[in-house]
Amino acid sequence: MKCELVFVGTELLLGDILNTNAQYLSKRLAALGFDVLFQCVVGDNPERLKAVLEEGLERSDIIITTGGLGPTKDDLTKEVCAEVFSLPLEMHEESLCRIHDYFKEKNISMPKSNEKQALMPKGSVVFKNTNGTAPGCAMEKDGKRIIILPGPPREMCEMFENCVLPYLSRFSDHVIISHSVRTFGIGESMMAERAGDLLDMQNPTVAPYAKSGEALLRVTAKATTAQEAEKLIAPVVEEIKNRLGSFVYGVDCSGPEENIVALLKEKGLTLATAESCTGGLIGKRITDISGASSVFGCGIISYSNEVKKSVLGVKEELLEKYGAVSEAVAASMALGAVKCSGADLAVSVTGIAGPNSDGTDKPVGLVYIAVTDGSSFRIKKLLTGHSEKSCREYNRTVSASTALNEVRLFILESENNRKDINAFINSF
Repeated sequence: MKCELVFVGTELLLGDILNTNAQYLSKRLAALGFDVLFQCVVGDNPERLKAVLEEGLERSDIIITTGGLGPTKDDLTKEVCAEVFSLPLEMHEESLCRIHDYFKEKNISMPKSNEKQALMPKGSVVFKNTNGTAPGCAMEKDGKRIIILPGPPREMCEMFENCVLPYLSRFSDHVIISHSVRTFGIGESMMAERAGDLLDMQNPTVAPYAKSGEALLRVTAKATTAQEAEKLIAPVVEEIKNRLGSFVYGVDCSGPEENIVALLKEKGLTLATAESCTGGLIGKRITDISGASSVFGCGIISYSNEVKKSVLGVKEELLEKYGAVSEAVAASMALGAVKCSGADLAVSVTGIAGPNSDGTDKPVGLVYIAVTDGSSFRIKKLLTGHSEKSCREYNRTVSASTALNEVRLFILESENNRKDINAFINSF
């Protein structure tokens, strides 16, 4: 079925709010086998919203809206949708009771204006809101359907999963399943070259995508059941993993940090961090993952040279001779983090995030990363190539991702290939 999305809210047009609902709904509808042909953002204006809806119904079977279901006068999505279908609004008693209960639970007096949210188009299928006061609904007329959902993602996502998904499943005769094979350390073009003939497949399809510092291959299959689609995808994913080898860090994971936490748990290892230019970003990303406390207990932000010396034990002569952004200092920071934290492993990052340099001839985007277990080590020199005014966030993000990937490679590499970190530091 043909579907389009309409996102209501002047704040979206002004850029005050990021429209994450668009990405979420597009992905979920694609997985159901619906063709999302158009997306539109319209402000809180009833005339313009009505025009958008009428135009959309000419070309699509289903319109899904988010936003404009609040209790204030400018929240008119429901009213306009009902008008387009010539449906009167009537009080939905179950929703009204739920709204009253919502305010009771919070021990707050309910404003009279919130009763407006319980008015629903006659004959519509009402969707319960378990995270807020605005119910959603689906209305139908002449084979066309409009589904209205609240704007806040926390409310919208749960309503979609619990209510809209079962409602829509009866209109789809096939499913579309996708899995993403995520890589690090190989560019999009080289990744695509290694995938080669796989990119020409029709079902499943294989498509390359690039992200900041990493790349992925998305494998997508269409079938009558999810099980059939998974059978089509599985051998292709395995073939990709074989071709790309250690560049693959995971399938369907949110990022390198999710992979690292899982890998540390699997190996029974703990990790500490010593960060300079990334300012705690590595530790933040690790602790974004639930259960990270079992593998991560210490993060040191050694932004100044004084902290590098006093906390991590970096020798002053190394800082004076080679500078804070150097192999010697990166290795010393990692070793110091292992010693003072008691962790099994430590990763350090020191570099120039930009947009200004550090007063030397070293380029913006130069970063050194070291990983050690206290005896052996792995070191990486990174040149991001980004020195423009807006480079700082990119350089820090890529540095953090690279550091996480270096931890992964250190864990997986053969111990026979490792070098002695103390000998390395003493060689300077």
